[in-house]
Amino acid sequence: MDTRRSEQAGGANHVGKAQVGSLAPGRVVGDGRYRLLAQFGVDERGDAHLWRARDGQLKRDVALTLLVGDPADPEAARLARRTLERATHASKFGHGGVARVLDVLALGSGVTSSEGLLGVVVAEWTKGSDLVDLVAQRPVAPAAAARMVQALAEAVEQAHQNGLVLGLDHPQRLRLTPNGALKLAFPGPLPEATLRDDVKALGAVLYLLLTGRWALPGGPPAIPAAPMTPQGRIVPPRQLVPTVPADLSSLAVRTIEDGGNGGIRTSAAILRVLDQVAEEEERTQLIKAVGGDPAEADGTIWTTKKPVKDVARRRKLALGVTVLVVATVVILAWGGLMLINVFQGDSKASGPSINVAAPPASSQSAAAPPASSSAPAPPPAPKVGAPVPPKAIAVYNPEGKGDNPGRAKNVIDGDPGTVWKTEQYKQQFPTIKPGVGLVATFQDPINLSQVKVSGGTAGTKVEIRSATEKNPDLADTKVVGNGDLQDGDTTIQLAQPTQGEYFIVWITQLGGDDGAHLSQIGELSFLPAG
Repeated sequence: MDTRRSEQAGGANHVGKAQVGSLAPGRVVGDGRYRLLAQFGVDERGDAHLWRARDGQLKRDVALTLLVGDPADPEAARLARRTLERATHASKFGHGGVARVLDVLALGSGVTSSEGLLGVVVAEWTKGSDLVDLVAQRPVAPAAAARMVQALAEAVEQAHQNGLVLGLDHPQRLRLTPNGALKLAFPGPLPEATLRDDVKALGAVLYLLLTGRWALPGGPPAIPAAPMTPQGRIVPPRQLVPTVPADLSSLAVRTIEDGGNGGIRTSAAILRVLDQVAEEEERTQLIKAVGGDPAEADGTIWTTKKPVKDVARRRKLALGVTVLVVATVVILAWGGLMLINVFQGDSKASGPSINVAAPPASSQSAAAPPASSSAPAPPPAPKVGAPVPPKAIAVYNPEGKGDNPGRAKNVIDGDPGTVWKTEQYKQQFPTIKPGVGLVATFQDPINLSQVKVSGGTAGTKVEIRSATEKNPDLADTKVVGNGDLQDGDTTIQLAQPTQGEYFIVWITQLGGDDGAHLSQIGELSFLPAG
């Protein structure tokens, strides 16, 4: 264990206790099952020591939250029992932003009184890096900070909907995963923690990422406290780091502080603001990277996206945009000519008519005489009924927990501005995995004819699959339609109307490129046959 981490973890004034001093690498706790490897922090508020350990039975690394105290102290024992109860309830909760609780050990049930422990929360080990190490070097880019906090906010939102408090209001309980998201790595909320504490923690984590300072009581000694104004208010991040957008700076302060008007009290409100700010900041950075001064892309702050630095890549991107614009103009011009031909249609015209709805003509039909006013009209478009709203929507990922499951409901809330997004992948599907999607469950079976996708990422390839249950194996689903998403709205016509209670919008190719593959969907509409 490195020296600096030892100093951070040992900063509590109670480290001198005999039972705590015996917590050292190599010691085995929990009925001889878990061997301590390295300490990652101390939450002094609840005598919670955070360790990485090795499970001797299952031969895997785990995260341990060790509740230290005197078993003879009834108040300490009561508070520990409350934390363990909350951790037990959290073991039923699954979200990518929270490490899964594997076991909860209590006095007489996995922990003996001679160990100097009141309980142990065992969670899966989170690979990645310490949040404290990240901010100790320099602040995080605003857009990256917003995206990092989003994963936590989604976890908080889903947990609160299930009546659970997560207890993420201590930076050493969090880790940064390899894909750039923050995760609660050491679960175990304090006995008196509330839903409001979780929300304030989101603001404090955002403040920490933007400034390198902690704005709540009880932070680790290694992180400086946020400065205060003479009136006792928190100094906004923008005053410490001028590059922080005003909206993001205000969000952090309004979430942390309890008094005054305009305070933010729910994770849902935080998610809305984070999404807007992150997208705006990313657009700004892209514009700077493509057409601005190359020096502007070389900031002194952390970011999860690679800046477009070299001239060749910028020219390539600019050329791609130019080609896209030219192609769009050509398509629009062709469409205009077609409309002119339609509205100026002359029965004596010498050219043949074009039926865009008909299949390719055979050699015999190609030799047919020019169409006249007596030619049959093209077949009418399939009739569809009014959209049928699903009873529920969820992320479908047969190989894992799914991408941003807490935001799946955004695609059926009637607002295309609220979106569901996949994670960002360095490799395209199916290299990393076969795909990911959304499964819609209907109250009663519908005879589905079309699926309308609004606010989708252009270039995304999707399949519409029917299923007989909510979480089937992919091999047990059937492809009934497919299409490529365009900017704006895309309507995917099924090969033929399909009766079913479960339908999956399955993404087989993500949008984006150059190691930054990601797709989003704003709204889904399911239209039955008329």
